Amino acid sequence: LDTLEKWVTEIFSEIPNNGLPKPSFGHLTQPFDTPEFHKLYRVVPIRKVHSLTITWALPPQEQYYRVKPLHYISWLVGHEGKGSVLSFLRKKFWALALYGGNGETGFEQNSTYSIFSISVTLTDEGYKHFYEVAHVVFQYVKMLQKRGPDKRQVVWEEIQKIEANEFHYQEQTDPVDYVESLCENMQLFQKEDFLTGDQLLFEYKPEV
Repeated sequence: LDTLEKWVTEIFSEIPNNGLPKPSFGHLTQPFDTPEFHKLYRVVPIRKVHSLTITWALPPQEQYYRVKPLHYISWLVGHEGKGSVLSFLRKKFWALALYGGNGETGFEQNSTYSIFSISVTLTDEGYKHFYEVAHVVFQYVKMLQKRGPDKRQVVWEEIQKIEANEFHYQEQTDPVDYVESLCENMQLFQKEDFLTGDQLLFEYKPEV
């Protein structure tokens, strides 16, 4: 550690600090409040695959990194057991897979907005019924909204334990990639959360 500290001091101490706060674009609200965003787009793929992606533009969520509300919602949406969206669609032979979430990258989560997407890999039959598939997804989201998170603290705690296990038993990554990741975290999280803020869930707040 002493050697590493010496290297860091030698290499980075000469970089000037302009003392300015990091840029924020929070004043640019509603970036997707345009007619072009509220539309259905058909894109012809290069390979033979049918995929339906529904995208929502939400208010910025990065300040809630200790709660990770979008991670929680994606866990519920992506559930594959009995009563799930995917289970229902598979019984109809309309879908093969379903994924929902936010990549937590700068493009999908920043000071202007947060993106939340649900992607469904459709069968040939499902492609013929993609409007019904979209309707089922919206029904499920509406049900989650109506019931609220209060009765699902157990689910949040389950996610928290799984993420904690993955953090503690993760494989060693490339040092350069790890340093780059930590530098990014230093722009986003409180000092005590630099190492863990992008992975662990800390607080259960149903109102968030």
